[in-house]
Amino acid sequence: MHRDERFGRVLDGDEVSGVLSGAFYSPLPEGPQSEVRPSPEPRKSAAPKPAHYKVICISLYTQDLEHLDELVDKLKGRGMTKANRSALIRAALEQVDLDKVPRQI
Repeated sequence: MHRDERFGRVLDGDEVSGVLSGAFYSPLPEGPQSEVRPSPEPRKSAAPKPAHYKVICISLYTQDLEHLDELVDKLKGRGMTKANRSALIRAALEQVDLDKVPRQI
């Protein structure tokens, strides 16, 4: 079986061509080259990123995440409406006593 036969059943050539030409390629301009539109202006550079914090990714066991969410809910129940995971972790970091951290971590 040829490659075209295998994929021909899934992908219709005219359909693929239509999608590609409409989505990725603009039609060629007609007439002399002087009528070609200029390229769009380059994008402005993105605004500078804040230097006072970084977005990171950490792994937590689901049980620990559930516990964290329960604690956040309790804080919100006490009227701390802006309590969230990040704020609670930051508060815990401020209070950690390294002498009490188990050696097995």
